[in-house]
Amino acid sequence: MPAPGPRVRAVAGAPGAPRTAGRRTTPRDPSFRRSLALFRAFMREQDDPGTCYTLLARDAADQVEAYGGPIGGRTVVDIGGGGGYFTEEFRRRGAHGFLFEPDVRELGPTPPEGAVVADGYLLPLADGSADVCFSSNVLEHVDDPQTFLSEMIRVTRPGGLIYVSFTNWLSPWGGHEWAPWHYLGAARARARYERRTGRPAKHTLGENLFAVHIGPTLRQVRARTDVTVVSARSRYWPFLAGAVTRVPGLREFATWNLLLILRRCP
Repeated sequence: MPAPGPRVRAVAGAPGAPRTAGRRTTPRDPSFRRSLALFRAFMREQDDPGTCYTLLARDAADQVEAYGGPIGGRTVVDIGGGGGYFTEEFRRRGAHGFLFEPDVRELGPTPPEGAVVADGYLLPLADGSADVCFSSNVLEHVDDPQTFLSEMIRVTRPGGLIYVSFTNWLSPWGGHEWAPWHYLGAARARARYERRTGRPAKHTLGENLFAVHIGPTLRQVRARTDVTVVSARSRYWPFLAGAVTRVPGLREFATWNLLLILRRCP
């Protein structure tokens, strides 16, 4: 892997840098227009993944910069980024972006230069290597989320940002391609998908898809002493994005996709 590039320590709004006067520490709730555009792209994901993930990557990079300031010149580690759409967007904005993906099949025919096949449980990185550690919709695909999060935190420098989003099991999309029928049981939902499409489902509960919940995840990260929770909110919801995650029970259904922004403690 290429050596991480130089870091920019004095970027306004970056972790450890002074905040610009009047700058919001929490972004506004996303607009209906933005949520609708993402939803429409998501509905075409299997037929047009390029359009879907390019749009999602731009949106995710906007979120990273909203919380941590411009990423130009900073080291961003993308864990489980598949075909590299997020890494390419980070690089387009001037970041030193590196992709670590455990499944070589997910990299596609033209992975980003320098992509590394590596397990998210044991990243080939020194402690504190990254200014931003990023993971989009990966946590529900690992059977040990705590270890995965611990590794993300380990490779993030003190003051750095950790971006984690995942689709929680009880959300309408928790079953992924066989949602929302997962509410009637994973095996039944998977069988229904295969009957209707004539092809095997990509995901199998307990193998490459796991029932991750919001409440336990929030309790685990809040109990840690090496990170602070900057924000816990719905990634796509167009209003009350933070409020919905504070209501036990309701949040498991209404959040849809949890976005966690963590700050590495000194």
